[in-house]
Amino acid sequence: MSKHVLIAEDDTLLAGMMGKILQKNKVRVTIAHGGQEAIDAMEKEVPDLLLLDVLMPGVDGYAVMKAMKAKKLKCHVIVISNLSDSHTKAKCEDMDIQHYFVKNDLDDDQLWPVIQTYLT
Repeated sequence: MSKHVLIAEDDTLLAGMMGKILQKNKVRVTIAHGGQEAIDAMEKEVPDLLLLDVLMPGVDGYAVMKAMKAKKLKCHVIVISNLSDSHTKAKCEDMDIQHYFVKNDLDDDQLWPVIQTYLT
């Protein structure tokens, strides 16, 4: 059975790009265009990995992480955000986020090797 990655990203273009990278590497992908949609998807099936945007309208990435903890939904999380300040990074570290990428600095060659480490 193939590994499953949930992408929680409100930017449709970026979500599609990440989805194509994953599908090219035989990973099953679900895309949630907001935080509540991501929580709902995880309640149906917990993915092997969550790629999570922090800034989303309505339910943001922090609320998704809090809901995961409250509902005991466990999976690896990689944050991909436009926020690059130390406060945001520290907040993610406090929530046990292993990897944090800034969208502007992100390229395919950088993302896939990190994702791969969580799917093997």
